[in-house]
Amino acid sequence: MIIEPLLKLLLYIDNWLNGCVASERAFSVFKGISFSKSKSRTMAKWIISSVVIINIILLCPQIFYLNLFDDLKEERTWCVVLYSSLLNTYSSSIVFFHFFAPFLLNLFSAIFIIIGTARQRFLMKTEHRFTNHFKSKLKQHKHLLISPIILVILSLPRLIISYTLNCKKSSEYFWLFLFGYFISFMPSVLMCFVFVLPSVTYKKEFQQVLLCIQQHFSLIKIYFIRQ
Repeated sequence: MIIEPLLKLLLYIDNWLNGCVASERAFSVFKGISFSKSKSRTMAKWIISSVVIINIILLCPQIFYLNLFDDLKEERTWCVVLYSSLLNTYSSSIVFFHFFAPFLLNLFSAIFIIIGTARQRFLMKTEHRFTNHFKSKLKQHKHLLISPIILVILSLPRLIISYTLNCKKSSEYFWLFLFGYFISFMPSVLMCFVFVLPSVTYKKEFQQVLLCIQQHFSLIKIYFIRQ
């Protein structure tokens, strides 16, 4: 009874935290040199706590309607959900909201960052047209647009399944549903490939971390050889 709601909750929190990171980037561009890292850290702690608590509260009405059904014929117990029409509408709306709201937050934050940084560069170097600065910043920050698009594509099967899958004895499309369901977990599992590798800055930092780890292992290896 706890696995399915917990998986939903963690996926929702993951999507919203990604959106919060994108919003923080956009806010730093908006504030410019007056952006305070200390205030940002304090605000981040409150936002993370709020995201977790709000998502738990939104999921509570669905958890209360989980029931265990003893199937004597199959000799097993099923976890089923008995929704009223009102709760079914609420559940569908929540799934839709958790799917599109973080995506739009990521997308609009990326667009704001690209336009904002291009405008700042244009004000500093007016000899070039704004479109030239925009194209340059679009090329530089294209990973900010690529990441949310990858997220929404990988999460789309779960959205489709949540609206089309019914409680049935069996289904000829069982493996297709199962494959689509697990694909929705790929952004969380492959965080490095979705967010780090498309970014030149993050990729460089990631390579430096790997190099540092490799150096530590080399020192440990030399130490044991000498021993």
